[in-house]
Amino acid sequence: MAIVPIKPNTPGQRFLIKNKQDVSKKRPEKELTESIHHKKGRNCYGRITSRRRGGGHKRLYRKIDFRRDKLDVNATVTAIEYDPNRSANIALLEYTDGTKAYILAPNGLKVGDTVFSTNKQLTEFSPGLSLKLRGIPPATFIHAIEMEPGKGAQVARSAGIFAQLLGIEVDKAILKMPSGEQRYINAECRATIGIVGNSEHQNRSLGKAGRNRWLGKRPRVRGMVMNPVDHPNGGGNGKSKGGGGRQHLKSPWGQLSKGFPTRMKSKPSNAMIIVRRNGRKVRKG
Repeated sequence: MAIVPIKPNTPGQRFLIKNKQDVSKKRPEKELTESIHHKKGRNCYGRITSRRRGGGHKRLYRKIDFRRDKLDVNATVTAIEYDPNRSANIALLEYTDGTKAYILAPNGLKVGDTVFSTNKQLTEFSPGLSLKLRGIPPATFIHAIEMEPGKGAQVARSAGIFAQLLGIEVDKAILKMPSGEQRYINAECRATIGIVGNSEHQNRSLGKAGRNRWLGKRPRVRGMVMNPVDHPNGGGNGKSKGGGGRQHLKSPWGQLSKGFPTRMKSKPSNAMIIVRRNGRKVRKG
């Protein structure tokens, strides 16, 4: 994979930088795909509740096996495929019993490699291997991590992302999350060895506004360029950061947007956090 600038034959290609990938050109497995309805930011009454969404290219959803609960059965990687629903590439597995499944493709996983999921203690760890956290040695880079046993992977699923296992304390594992946060997670949760592939994804450049529209993202107008009647930050002469009244940046409904923590102080999972992403240790008791 490499970042490739495009020869500007058209104005829209002048700033386009593509992520050239060595992925399969075949159509996805029909039994592992399903159609999805894009809500375009609307709720069940048709009212827009999430702004700036809509349009976008039609696409099929690939069913990813985030549970990895098919134990001790070898699977061969038959293809590395592009997935329009996520930044990471996906790998098509074919098990020895004939069933197929998609997983996130980690760095180093190639067509022809063998991966499996197990609860046994191992001595060799290769990318794509799925284990419980208590069976993984400390300092290992992992991804596709469960937050609750059997629920399926929820953490570290984007391209180039990984977490690091720092150690095991009785029935809890200590993880350093991609954000830098350190927290406890049940040691019975599963994780996959390796770093999520397609790490060059962050270096691409869309090149034109139309490519964002293909992704289903509609234009965004900044509040500071609006009039005071339309937005709390509107008004002011010229490019005024604080609006006409120099007030703090906030949403049209008054929610502060900078420096104001929106996480609930009484959230139960706060007890699992050791060090926050800003580097501050959490006081216990």
